[in-house]
Amino acid sequence: MEKENKVKTDQELVALTLADHRAFTSIVEKYQNILRRYLAHIGCLSRSDQDDILQEAFLKIYLNLNDYDPDLKFSSWVYRITHNEAVSFFRKKNISPAPVANDDDLGIFLNLIDDTDIIEAQNKKFEAELVRQALAKLEKQYRDTLILKFIEDKSYEEISDILKIPIGTVGTLINRGKKQLKNILYKKI
Repeated sequence: MEKENKVKTDQELVALTLADHRAFTSIVEKYQNILRRYLAHIGCLSRSDQDDILQEAFLKIYLNLNDYDPDLKFSSWVYRITHNEAVSFFRKKNISPAPVANDDDLGIFLNLIDDTDIIEAQNKKFEAELVRQALAKLEKQYRDTLILKFIEDKSYEEISDILKIPIGTVGTLINRGKKQLKNILYKKI
């Protein structure tokens, strides 16, 4: 009989890990690169710093797995722990993170057409750099919500879970953040 190679859901991975701690590697493998990308987006540029934050985050995830509320989306719970670890890391190091996004990510904000000629490609890079600079100038609360919504593609509910704020506040922060971003960009032009 052929064994099924089915991709496991987060809930299945949690259950497997609770039954056998060695299954936790599946959770790490699933989320490590996603969370590393998120850390880079919120301003943790050094791979070594990312590794430190991820190590602490995965340790907390593992130690608190019994306390995970299955009514919440597991990915939101994992992001929240990682986000909190990043905030603690930045606080300990006494640094203000500057968000980083690649040109493809910033294209989400810009809604640019992919079929470009050389001049348009240069304009796209210039505009992406302007957006990158504008994101760095946003207040942290606005920057975090915009990155989670438009770069990490999280829903309002997920952002609410990750940042531990009401859903209505998420909408308000996204709207205000977009307005601030627009104002900063218009001042640069």
